[in-house]
Amino acid sequence: MRKTQKATETNDMHSFIPASQNLPEITLKAILLAIVLAIVLAAANAYLGLKVGITVSASIPAAVVSMGVLRLFRNSNILENNIVQTAASTGEALVGGLIFVLPAMLIIKYWANFNYWETVFIGITGGLLGVIFSVPLRRVLLSQPVLKFPEGTAIGHVLKASVEGKSGLKLLTQGGLVGGFISLCQNGFEIITSSLQLWFKAGNTFVYGLGSGFNPAIIAAGYIVGINIGLSALLGIIVGWLIGVPVLTYLHGVPAMGANNIAMSIWQNDIRYIGVGTFLVGGFWTLITLIKPISDGLRTSYTSVANLKNSGFSATPRTERDMPIKYVLWSMVILFIPLLLLVQKYTGNSILQLSIGMQLVIIGIALCYTIVVGFALCAVGGYFAGLIGSSNSPGSALMLSGLLIFSLILLALLGHNFHFATDATQRLAAAALAIVVTSVIGAATLVTNETIQDLKAGQIVGATPWKQQVMLIVGVIASALIIPLILQLLFEAYGIGGVFPRPGMDPTRMLAAPQAGMMATLAQGVFTWSLPWAMMTIGIIIGVITLMIDKYLHDKGYSITLPVLGVGTGIYLPLDASVPMVIGGLASYFIESALARRHAANTPAFKQGKQRSLILACGMVAGAALMGVILAIPFAISQSTDVLKIVSDGFTPIADVLAFITVIGLIYWFYYAAVRAKN
Repeated sequence: MRKTQKATETNDMHSFIPASQNLPEITLKAILLAIVLAIVLAAANAYLGLKVGITVSASIPAAVVSMGVLRLFRNSNILENNIVQTAASTGEALVGGLIFVLPAMLIIKYWANFNYWETVFIGITGGLLGVIFSVPLRRVLLSQPVLKFPEGTAIGHVLKASVEGKSGLKLLTQGGLVGGFISLCQNGFEIITSSLQLWFKAGNTFVYGLGSGFNPAIIAAGYIVGINIGLSALLGIIVGWLIGVPVLTYLHGVPAMGANNIAMSIWQNDIRYIGVGTFLVGGFWTLITLIKPISDGLRTSYTSVANLKNSGFSATPRTERDMPIKYVLWSMVILFIPLLLLVQKYTGNSILQLSIGMQLVIIGIALCYTIVVGFALCAVGGYFAGLIGSSNSPGSALMLSGLLIFSLILLALLGHNFHFATDATQRLAAAALAIVVTSVIGAATLVTNETIQDLKAGQIVGATPWKQQVMLIVGVIASALIIPLILQLLFEAYGIGGVFPRPGMDPTRMLAAPQAGMMATLAQGVFTWSLPWAMMTIGIIIGVITLMIDKYLHDKGYSITLPVLGVGTGIYLPLDASVPMVIGGLASYFIESALARRHAANTPAFKQGKQRSLILACGMVAGAALMGVILAIPFAISQSTDVLKIVSDGFTPIADVLAFITVIGLIYWFYYAAVRAKN
């Protein structure tokens, strides 16, 4: 590392459509297209999320599809395109918030099916809270220089390039086509390995090794977010995987199973909890650092309301007009009603037999918790969207934190009157209440996480924020009405999390719902005191040490920093997701250094070269993400992720070699676009 003058980076505040120009944004065709896309993308991501525990950010695919459809209309414009992708993305965000938590109700066998209206209320309440919370957060997070919003920036450039028709569009298209083709070869045809795990046993002493994913979208996202997030994630990988797995297998012993399975088991049962502990520290610290800017944002919102009353809309530029804060507050009050009904249902049941006084106490605490902690987690979720993008944000870790805290609160309130360790019915009733409240907060968190990047894209193209926020509400309501039907359909077709709707179903086709399974384990574990508290404490210690190192680097003026949430990301995420992000981050550093040797930093030639490679990376994110959604359709129809496979298992060694060649080729392409290509 070397000392440099502190950079005074700022986010791109120059809108493509200036504030002085008004174009149609919310139109009938945009509303109808957005609703259809929201439902389709929610369905596709529901399957993927329940099957493998990840969802694909729908903003970029929605933007690409929207451009293709709206071009059929003569009077469409870039702001209409942006409105469509803004509303459509809520389907994927909302379904992610629900499927990561709500299936836990099936897994603990408190539910036998997805109750339609209850799921609708949870989705609408949580989703609308996420939109509402994003209103004051927009001004705060979009003004943070450290937040690059890789996916939001990609969306903005996709939309701009489609209008400008400049050389950037060519690079964007090339990146999208190549990213999509690689994703098809990896996840569809399976002729290129999508991930590789190499773990070995050192006798019966310990297990060691490493793995990596080769997803072009994650590599490109890592290239966009840069070296600081890449290095912090690398540190997390070293701590969690290179040190954690060997040490824990040495302490626990090496069971009689494959080394890969042992490593994955250690990560599932121990390492991820270390990551949760680190996230708790990073999350709380992020909240502390955001208190002032958030309060300033709220104050600015109130000032904007006063200016609008005195001078009308002309007092605020069109591109800075948020939903008035009074509407935000009234909406929050209205949302108390469905939330109150939900909590009352679970506190007033015959299993817990709570007194009226205790019911009122828990209802009051649940309402306050949902607003206060919900807003806090939404702020951290929005911060993650700016830091590493929505697709790579560990939203399930935030939900785990929220579930843990609320479960501990319930344990403190009810533990002295109930015997949770021995009474399974009481334990399930308390766990169900915690899961439902967390489902609302989880839906809000992921909607904010997705919404913030949509608002960033809107800032780039020159959208009107309050119109985006209105369309987000439309998207949430439309998606919430259809998601319960989708979840019930998938449950009836496959079974979820080890629970089947009828006997005789094929367990190999089951949707594992890994996050929901972990939520179920945690919710019950709190009430039986069976959580891995030691692992979480280690994570907390790592988080505190990381904060101290990061503060030292910042105070000394080093250009390299160590965000604690980035370290937590490296510990918590599987290697398939974290390693390619590190590869992209390191590539961005070395390529930018090579570019600086050829052209002085901050000269026009330097900026043009950097911009070329970023546009290429944005296109790659877009293409790979779109292909992920497209592949979900044949996967869901055929009930198999191998339906497009064209090679036998014996092709695996060649597929591994092709994966490494592909990564090297992508990095060289970034280098060529930045350093070697002519202006």
